[in-house]
Amino acid sequence: MIILVGGEKGGSGKSCLAQNLSVFLTQQEMDVLLVDADPQGTTNDWVHERNQNNDVRKIPCVQASGNIRETLLNLKDRYSAIVIDAGGQDSEAMRSAMLVSTHMLLPFRPKRRDLKTLDKMSKILRQAIALNPDLTARAVISQCPTLPTQAQRILDAKEACLSFEIQPLSSMTFTRNVYDDSDENGLSVLESKDAKARQEVINIATELLGDK
Repeated sequence: MIILVGGEKGGSGKSCLAQNLSVFLTQQEMDVLLVDADPQGTTNDWVHERNQNNDVRKIPCVQASGNIRETLLNLKDRYSAIVIDAGGQDSEAMRSAMLVSTHMLLPFRPKRRDLKTLDKMSKILRQAIALNPDLTARAVISQCPTLPTQAQRILDAKEACLSFEIQPLSSMTFTRNVYDDSDENGLSVLESKDAKARQEVINIATELLGDK
């Protein structure tokens, strides 16, 4: 299982989701490797912080850039799951990872500047799936506003994904401080006391991976 979290727009929580997915899989007793293919190195920094904490299960991480296809192929038989943080840009690393990944998660905030990238991402996805028909790609609406009056924005964002033939998950994340707070300590919201955030991650992981 190779799970790629990526997209063209930064700031939608890709690193956060990659980190939380890796903890979810670790809690399922899977042997997980994180690959940080984001030049910012956010996930690598998170893993470094996590590895200083003896109260949580450590997760190995490697950094990679450029064409990472062969790197992933060489690693895939050594781990139950590989989770890739490709960051928020159209990069060679993201495109090459799409050729060997089993799943791709594309986070979009319900904002115009995020949804404007759907056209380009849908074209990139079609090219990748033509070469890797086993790739399951799903959008997830992230950092949603919690006010009931903003519910239509979320529905509109999902409709926008569908209009570009990218199936959105029913599950989503909402704007919660716990995502930032846990990230700063090398933790996941799955290791926090926030039941709502924990359930959001569980729902995303089970819905995404349930497709296979």
